[in-house]
Amino acid sequence: MDVHNVEMVMSAVSPSQYPEDGRPEFALVGRSNVGKSSLTNTLINRKNFARTSGQPGKTQTLNFYAVEDALYFVDVPGYGYAKVSKKKREEFGQMIETYITSRKQLRGVISLVDARHKPSEEDIMMYRWLDYYNIPILLVATKADKIARGKLNQSESVIKKAVEYNPENSDFCFFSSVTKSGKEDVWDWIESKM
Repeated sequence: MDVHNVEMVMSAVSPSQYPEDGRPEFALVGRSNVGKSSLTNTLINRKNFARTSGQPGKTQTLNFYAVEDALYFVDVPGYGYAKVSKKKREEFGQMIETYITSRKQLRGVISLVDARHKPSEEDIMMYRWLDYYNIPILLVATKADKIARGKLNQSESVIKKAVEYNPENSDFCFFSSVTKSGKEDVWDWIESKM
């Protein structure tokens, strides 16, 4: 998709605040600092539209970005940061679960993991949880430019094994915000779900 128009439409914490125009939605999930903002900015051809933050855990609401009046990207609070209280983490968990399990417009979830490392416990839990609810998943391994080309297959194998990858419900790609590799793969997946 060739993107020219993007607008941050709203931040929501409960279903009553979600958009009501019925456009397809794609949620982005991942650890804080895995590169969600960088992926979003690359997909929409912007430098700093989705703010990359020096403060992990800054997103505390579901942020809806309207893309070309055709779909929404929904930025979900990152997980895995320690500075947020247990109570706050539980509230996030409830908010995310409500959105993902009840939202009819949700066509799929882009789940980001760091290509350089084995997925964290939270990454694994998130993937298995999405798979359990039969939500289409695009597993995106970010920071792929930091891995030698000859090691990509090994990285993919480690990630898929860790999450117990289900090929019937998931797709996989590498992504780099530096080289923009993987951008077309992500758009192809989104467009196939619309």
